[in-house]
Amino acid sequence: MRLGTPLSPSATRVMLLGSGELGKEVIIALQRLGVEVIAVDRYSNAPGHQVAHRFHTINMADPQALRALVEQEKPLLIVPEIEAIATDELARIEADGLAEVIPTARATQLTMNREGIRRLAAEELGLPTSRYYFASSVEEMRAAANELGYPCFVKPVMSSSGKGQSLLKGEAEVEAAWHYALDAGRVNHGRVIVEECIQFDYEITLLTVRALAANGQVETQFCTPIGHRQVKGDYVESWQAQAMSEAALAKAQDIAHHITSNLGGRGLFGVELFVKGDHVWFSEVSPRPHDTGMVTMITQYQNEFELHARAILGLPVDTRLHSTGASAVIYGGMDAQGIAFEGLAEALQVPDSEIRLFGKPESFERRRMGVALARGKNTAEAREKAALVASRVKPLKV
Repeated sequence: MRLGTPLSPSATRVMLLGSGELGKEVIIALQRLGVEVIAVDRYSNAPGHQVAHRFHTINMADPQALRALVEQEKPLLIVPEIEAIATDELARIEADGLAEVIPTARATQLTMNREGIRRLAAEELGLPTSRYYFASSVEEMRAAANELGYPCFVKPVMSSSGKGQSLLKGEAEVEAAWHYALDAGRVNHGRVIVEECIQFDYEITLLTVRALAANGQVETQFCTPIGHRQVKGDYVESWQAQAMSEAALAKAQDIAHHITSNLGGRGLFGVELFVKGDHVWFSEVSPRPHDTGMVTMITQYQNEFELHARAILGLPVDTRLHSTGASAVIYGGMDAQGIAFEGLAEALQVPDSEIRLFGKPESFERRRMGVALARGKNTAEAREKAALVASRVKPLKV
C-alpha cells in the first residue's frame, strides 16, 4: 500500500465508525503514518472528533445514513470501533467495492453480536466455552438460568464495556436483569445470552494481531497476556504481564489463533479468555483494540493502537513487551458536562506514571473519563502505583 498526503488528491483515507477513547488513539496512530482520518460517532465532540481531520455525527445503526456518508467521504478503509453499527449495510458497502471493512464485513457482523460469535466459537469451531442459552423473553431467560444454575451471567447480545450485564444470584433477580439488559445494551434486540458462571482463577485479554509478513502473507502474532479486573462487567484495572503456565498460554494462543483465523482480515483482535490452572475457555473477541489493552501504552514498544494502525495498513508489527505495567480507570464521579480535573501534578509525581484524559464532553458517575498508567518492577507494584495515580486525579464540576 502507498500512503499519500492528507488533505490532498493522494490522501489515504480511513473512516472510523466510533470515536471514543480507543478510537482517538487509533486516529493518532494513523495520523503519525500520514493517513487522512474521518471520525464518526453518535454524539458530537467525541474524543476522536477532537483529533481527526474531519468528523461527522450520525446514527451509525441507520443503514441509509451510513451508506450516504461512505459515498460522500470515499474512504479506502472503514474501521468499526463500536457495536451499534448497521453491519448488514457494511457488508453491502464492502460487496459493492465502496471500501474495505476492517478486518472484514463478516467479522464485524459476527463479533458485534454475542450470538453470532458464540455460535461460531462453540458450535462451529468447537472451542471450549461456558455453557449458555439465548433467550427472547423473561420466561425463556428464567428457564435458562434454572437450567444452568445460580449464579449465572446475563448479557445483551449487543453491548460493550459491561453495559447491561448482570450476575444473577437467584430467581428473584431475573426480571430486573432482563429489563436492565434491554435498556442498557447498545441496540435493543430483545434477546440476551445467559451464561454459566465458570469458577476461573483469572481472566485475560490476549491481544492477537493479524498482519502481513515479509512474504506478503498474513501471519498471527500475540502480545504478552493482559490480566484484568472487572466490576459489573466493566474493566476497572489491567496489568501486563499476567503470569500463567506454559500449557495455559499455549492453549490460549491456540484458541485465539483459531477464532481470529476464521474471522480473517488484518488488524488487532482483543480475545478474552477464562483460565483455571491449565484449562482455558473462550469468552469473547473484539476485532479492534480493547479497553483492557490501554496498559500497552506504557508496556510495549508498539501499543495496541499502533499495532492496529500498522496491521490494517499492511505494515510490519512488533508485539514485544519492554516493561511490566498496569492501568487504572479514572471515573467521572458525577453527572455533568464539561467537567475539569485537578490533582494531576500530584498524580504524576508517582515515578514511571502517565495519565490519559479522554476529553469526553459529558461525565457520568461511572463513566470512564481517563486512565492512569504506571510501570513497576512487578505487576503488584505497577497495580498499586496505577491505582494511586488514578486516586489523585479529582474531577470537578465547573
